[in-house]
Amino acid sequence: MMTLRQLAAEPPMIPTRTDWCLADVGEAKGRFELYTRQLPQKLKVLREHALIESTVSSNRIEGVEVDKARVALSASAVAPARSGERG
Repeated sequence: MMTLRQLAAEPPMIPTRTDWCLADVGEAKGRFELYTRQLPQKLKVLREHALIESTVSSNRIEGVEVDKARVALSASAVAPARSGERG
């Protein structure tokens, strides 16, 4: 019963700034869906590149220098070649 009363009452006011932010989120979601439908191969390449860069950066923070080509090979493999390279 309370829900019906709330719906029958005047709807609460949403601040304009919040409304704009919600509209921007909806627009960004639409663009993302468009890209995922139109450019799946490019997104896959970008995702792989981001994974490689992230791995190289993490290794650099830990003091481990690894060639990007080796990281790319280990990222595509099921398991790392050595136990020291596990995440």
